[in-house]
Amino acid sequence: MLAVSNSPAIHNQTRQITQRLFCFPYAGGAASIYRDWGKKLPASIAVHPVQLPGHGDRLSEPLFKRVEPLVKSMAEALRPHLQGSYAFFGHSMGAIISFELAHLLRREHTHGPAHLFLSGRPAPHRTKKEPSTYDLPEPEFIEELRRLQGTPREVLEHRELMSVLSPILRADLEICQTYQYVPRPPLDCPITVFGGLQDEDASREKLEGWRDYTTSSFVVRMFPGNHFFLNHSSTVLLRIIAQDLTNMPGGHGPRSF
Repeated sequence: MLAVSNSPAIHNQTRQITQRLFCFPYAGGAASIYRDWGKKLPASIAVHPVQLPGHGDRLSEPLFKRVEPLVKSMAEALRPHLQGSYAFFGHSMGAIISFELAHLLRREHTHGPAHLFLSGRPAPHRTKKEPSTYDLPEPEFIEELRRLQGTPREVLEHRELMSVLSPILRADLEICQTYQYVPRPPLDCPITVFGGLQDEDASREKLEGWRDYTTSSFVVRMFPGNHFFLNHSSTVLLRIIAQDLTNMPGGHGPRSF
């Protein structure tokens, strides 16, 4: 079974809340990338960063390399915590996980997310199929990571660190690069999509494609920066998330869990 960090992976103490926000990391990322979000959002919103197996403090656990088994395990582990009104946020690989998890919960007739926040990932039908990079020889793989600009140069040049990080990045990129969307009826929750103005792989046009995947409201918000714009635009991004969560049904009155 998949568990989340700090079993049962809820990083906030139980309190009077109106919304829960479950955050899923990008390829190679850990739950720690969202560690400050709870401090920047209203106290009524509980932030729950999700730690994937093989990442962060779960480094000794086997990595997943396909989205389907990962999402199935995640649904089993998270289901007891999906109470009341909640939302998913996912950046890049995390967007795939959030989207597929929402569909799986609907198939299983489980109470699904009231809002999806998808970041840095084109809509499935706007995602360009490119040659896989997760299985490149190590020198070429490192050069590809350098091109993506998501891994600091000091890390790429640190042999010991890369011996730990490379298998994680390869597994996560395999999830992204082997992902195939299966056509299904659109979701019925609002979708807010975020992107970087300089992210050529996730242009506004490609992000707008997510409009076809919900029957509810939809909006795209663009920020200065490349694929990792959220690292320096979190203040404005979280202000938008807080506003959307506050406007969700049940977003105003406190509720105890």
